[in-house]
Amino acid sequence: MEPEREGTERHPRKVRESRQAPNKLVGAAEAMKAGWDLEESQPEAKKARLSTILFTDNCEVTHDQLCELLKYAVLGKSNVPKPSWCQLFHQNHLNNVVVFVLQGMSQLHFYRFYLEFGCLRKAFRHKFRLPPPSSDFLADVVGLQTEQRAGDLPKTMEGPLPSNAKAAINLQDDPIIQKYGSKKVGLTRCLLTKEEMRTFHFPLQGFPDCENFLLTKCNGSIADNSPLFGLDCEMCLTSKGRELTRISLVAEGGCCVMDELVKPENKILDYLTSFSGITKKILNPVTTKLKDVQRQLKALLPPDAVLVGHSLDLDLRALKMIHPYVIDTSLLYVREQGRRFKLKFLAKVILGKDIQCPDRLGHDATEDARTILELARYFLKHGPKKIAELNLEALANHQEIQAAGQEPKNTAEVLQHPNTSVLECLDSVGQKLLFLTRETDAGELPSSRNCQTIKCLSNKEADLKLLASSNLPTSAFQSAGITGVLEQARVEIPLFPFSIVQFSFKAFSPVLTEEMNKRMRIKWTEISTVYAGPFSKNCNLRALKRLFKSFGPVQSMTFVLETRQPHLCIQYEVLEAAQLAIESLDGILVDGICIKVQRPVTELTLDCDTLVNELEGDSENQGSIYLSGVSETFKEQLLQEPRLFLGLEAVILPKDLKSGKQKKYCFLKFKSFGSAQQALNILTGKDWKLKGRHALTPRHLHAWLRGLPPESTRLPGLRVVPPPFEQEALQTLKLDHPKIAAWRWSRKIGKLYNSLCPGTLCLILLPGTKSTHGSLSGLGLMGIKEEEESAGPGLCS
Repeated sequence: MEPEREGTERHPRKVRESRQAPNKLVGAAEAMKAGWDLEESQPEAKKARLSTILFTDNCEVTHDQLCELLKYAVLGKSNVPKPSWCQLFHQNHLNNVVVFVLQGMSQLHFYRFYLEFGCLRKAFRHKFRLPPPSSDFLADVVGLQTEQRAGDLPKTMEGPLPSNAKAAINLQDDPIIQKYGSKKVGLTRCLLTKEEMRTFHFPLQGFPDCENFLLTKCNGSIADNSPLFGLDCEMCLTSKGRELTRISLVAEGGCCVMDELVKPENKILDYLTSFSGITKKILNPVTTKLKDVQRQLKALLPPDAVLVGHSLDLDLRALKMIHPYVIDTSLLYVREQGRRFKLKFLAKVILGKDIQCPDRLGHDATEDARTILELARYFLKHGPKKIAELNLEALANHQEIQAAGQEPKNTAEVLQHPNTSVLECLDSVGQKLLFLTRETDAGELPSSRNCQTIKCLSNKEADLKLLASSNLPTSAFQSAGITGVLEQARVEIPLFPFSIVQFSFKAFSPVLTEEMNKRMRIKWTEISTVYAGPFSKNCNLRALKRLFKSFGPVQSMTFVLETRQPHLCIQYEVLEAAQLAIESLDGILVDGICIKVQRPVTELTLDCDTLVNELEGDSENQGSIYLSGVSETFKEQLLQEPRLFLGLEAVILPKDLKSGKQKKYCFLKFKSFGSAQQALNILTGKDWKLKGRHALTPRHLHAWLRGLPPESTRLPGLRVVPPPFEQEALQTLKLDHPKIAAWRWSRKIGKLYNSLCPGTLCLILLPGTKSTHGSLSGLGLMGIKEEEESAGPGLCS
């Protein structure tokens, strides 16, 4: 059983935000990972640094994964596992960790005002998407459990649960009763709906991050007597994230029908033995692969099979399989505030069973699968009312408080626990966390012996006057107290090894947010579109199509006949293809006619030349190149010539969402701009004959743009009228217009970044937003001070 997800449940991503680019990290990245240990042992490397590429699925980093990195940055590899999504070299040479949290901001805000956020995007090479925030983003990021969020806990609470616990509960308030009612329910009522599966991140057919997943082919009609199968998987940590090492499947009678060890495809970094029970010695002789268990599972399950698991979405993702009929006991036994009960707790309280015993090495997957199945059958047999009468919430809270009051046997036991918070890690080495925020901000961390909270008031009257004079929603960027926080941060941050600095911005109105979303979709469609012509009326249309497709994937290509001579309108899937077509074809002769290749001219594309230049100069794109015309064997050919492509760190090969076939373009990531330029010269030369240029879209941006739902493209020249308040702000050039405000605060935070001491790991987190009108995913920026030339002094001066 994987470490269970507890605490406040992260708010689900909307469908629009979960559709991501099908980029696949392959090839050279594996070679890089293989050389990590050797690289870390080199004595001349004395500076902490981050790996060039982030190993994340579709460029999204969860709040738990952020916590992984922060704990590792504090303690190093001798005490906690390495983060699964990035590599931090020479952690012991880190001097400080600083996290800036821009509450109320999202990825949409960053790219809507991309040009204005110049200081931040140039300073940080690593950018990644964040899921929409939970109700307590800060607590999630530092790994606080729910009972730790309200403040200090009493040190002891001895004795049994009060005898009147059952009488004190109002059954109608129990979340199980609220969801299922008090009467017994059938099996079909317990199944997760498709919407619930989407909400809780189950793999679903047609989703971009599931394009390589197999269907179980269970598509029969479901009834209350359909067969149940308990499923549990164990995973290890590899260079590509978590991969399957064991699967157990138990039928309704309790018989184990499948129990297989599985050899992961990629290099194993951590066997997670304390959870999985799997060791190197156990896995060495295993030859079974993922495809073997996929085939076996498909053969075993009848058409109307119902899979039952605990956090089953993790198991199905490890199996890379899609199954339509599921019961998840961590959701079946509903808990307050989106939290989940541990399987061990439910087994003890509901079934009277002791599982996952501490004297045993890891979990027993078959035992867990059998327990999960018994819990589902108990629910069906006794009904929601019986379970609500047990008052599970009170029992769990009492158990957790008792556990919190017990002194740990040794520090190592606490640090190895997956729910250990950053605060506990700091406490174990005698250090404190600094938390700086405004006095009026709602989100905060509980003050305790290992967290120093300082609340600031602004001492800049100019800020307050600006706020008082503005009644526009775009005053989101002008939060009182930010100047005070910045000044206090310059003084306090050098005194603490770990600091969190929070700025809060008022959310945009739903109307403006939706308008921004629409305009972003239209803008990226338009700057990825080119018009070419004029052409001869007798032109070879097939040859023209072949010519324009040679620059990259085409979304659509249409003939424009409104002009005296024919023109072509080509909409590309990626911005690089459109730019490459313009640079290569504008002004050439076709059938004796000089053609012009250009973008449509609208109010949203007027600054596209500036935008393209800035995207090319984005620190994340430094060292990345785009290539078109690659074959299916391109990766193999590339790796056969390692001396020609020094510094190659990753090959990103997008795939078609429907067919799963590799597309005819790719991105290459190099350690330096010089290595990338040299490779580009070779690959576009006479021997390779590819078309290419330096990359413009970072991986996380490409994923986000591909994930936006289709928007009907407006006709070129059709005017998008900005909201009246934005028009007014533009006309009067008020300082609180968001473009100007974004520029101002980017410079302020950039200057603070420049004042940090060398060797500081710095993260800037835009948590995203969540409201009744919808969710916006967040964005993270990350770097180590003086890790890169662009992060040197004077960047934002």
